[in-house]
Amino acid sequence: MPRTGLLQLSMLAAILVPVAASAETTIVVSSWAPPTHTINANVWPAWAGMVEKATGGRVRVKIEYGLAPPPAQFDIILDGAADATWMFHGYNPGRFVATQLVELPGNTAGAEAVSAAYWQVHERYLSAADEHRGVKLIGLTAHGPGHLHTREPVAALDEVEGLKIRVGGGVSSDIAERLGIIGVNVPAPQVYETVASGVADGVLMPMETKQSFRLAEVAPYTLELPGGFYNGSFAFIMNQDTFDSLSPEDQEALMSVSGIELSKLAGRAWEKADEEGVEFAIGEGNTFTLADEAVIAEFRDRTEDIRQTVIERIDGLGIDAEAALADLQALSAHPD
Repeated sequence: MPRTGLLQLSMLAAILVPVAASAETTIVVSSWAPPTHTINANVWPAWAGMVEKATGGRVRVKIEYGLAPPPAQFDIILDGAADATWMFHGYNPGRFVATQLVELPGNTAGAEAVSAAYWQVHERYLSAADEHRGVKLIGLTAHGPGHLHTREPVAALDEVEGLKIRVGGGVSSDIAERLGIIGVNVPAPQVYETVASGVADGVLMPMETKQSFRLAEVAPYTLELPGGFYNGSFAFIMNQDTFDSLSPEDQEALMSVSGIELSKLAGRAWEKADEEGVEFAIGEGNTFTLADEAVIAEFRDRTEDIRQTVIERIDGLGIDAEAALADLQALSAHPD
């Protein structure tokens, strides 16, 4: 081949190599908790590795912080300001109703089992409400049982009446109302200063927050209920256009490590984080009080109508809520 031909081929190769390298897709994840929080430190990195492996390196994941406050996460994904996020349903009152099914207290299964069951029940029942319309749902999870963490000791429910307690919304707000609590609605990243400043007397949150949101420092007393006062519902979502821009092969690969797999991954992380949160709080000298039978019975009496209220809300969406709840409980108790 003439030298000029070789030169032309070399130039063409030099042009094509950068094009091929830029063909990979980077999914920008918007996150809102501290980088040390288990979702950011463990779940997103693990999922990123799974996605990269499943797609042969064609799809990668990058986490960005501070793109929007927690209540705005759904909308920034809907608008395309970021490609993916995790969101707490309770921050959007009235927007998510079917998801309240998993928030009901009393499920004593672990977060991994509950999260896996949640995904399956959503696929079978709750998806009919189409509450995540406009975005691609890639996972669902419920954190561990939410307990009462306070500035001062609390051992009985009559002691919480009139207290200002941070709640996240959804069923936890219903619970607070039945217990005579004055609900303080602030996103999780603001709980430390809210309690430290005395704006709130305590919080309803899972054990992992003792460490992740530094509650061990400002709310050293915890009242525990079997199954918790409530459970928190979260979704992992993607911008629909971003998902659609992937090749069919990469869409299938991404979903093969999402759905129930991502849900279980998050559930395992919550469980481990709760254990670490308790260990950390004990090391900080925190006090844990397990509710006695009288407190448990009183809690059930004062909140028993919430179950029916949630059932009726979901029935109103055209979903058989009783069947969905029965499946959620059965699948949680006997995971695959």
